[in-house]
Amino acid sequence: MTQATIRQLIADGIAAALEAKAATMANTSRNVISNYKGFMSYQPSYFNGTEGDVGLIRWFERTELVFSRSKCAEEDRVTFATGTLTNDALSWLNAYAQPIGIEQANRITWTELKRLLTNKYCPRTEVKKMKDEFYNLAMKGNDLKTYVRRFQELAVLCPNMVPNTEKLMEVFIGGLPRSIEGNVTASKPQTLEEAITITQRLIE
Repeated sequence: MTQATIRQLIADGIAAALEAKAATMANTSRNVISNYKGFMSYQPSYFNGTEGDVGLIRWFERTELVFSRSKCAEEDRVTFATGTLTNDALSWLNAYAQPIGIEQANRITWTELKRLLTNKYCPRTEVKKMKDEFYNLAMKGNDLKTYVRRFQELAVLCPNMVPNTEKLMEVFIGGLPRSIEGNVTASKPQTLEEAITITQRLIE
């Protein structure tokens, strides 16, 4: 086999490898576009940065619901979610991505993005207020619905306060009226949902 034949075989092999790589990249690109269309078809919420802590929670919840329904891949979550940031939130994202590049910014996890947004739009003073509110939250009268909604909002915004389900239920039950608290505790609920259901039955 001559040197020219060997060089030609190597060149042909490289060309074939490059073609295969290009085809794979094209397929990947088409898949991402298709997945993004699927994600958007479930009408995710937009977040502009002025909605406050509750607005941020609602955006987290709505976005996670769309992730689930659209079967969004883990590696696409941040890319797709940041596509729903507008105004001040979009400016924040651009400032965050500028020094590291948008591709690197899109490689962070969804959990990390949530942490960054919480730090930005729920300042430390606000978080302290929310922690105080969380530990002092109490159900007023028989208004379980309002109590549960605010309890769950605060639990999402301050996840470090409730490291496990047991602690979460302890705080929840502690905010119930004394006439109900003992009965719920005695029922030994295993989950927060169970504790809420037992409380609802006792109120009714």
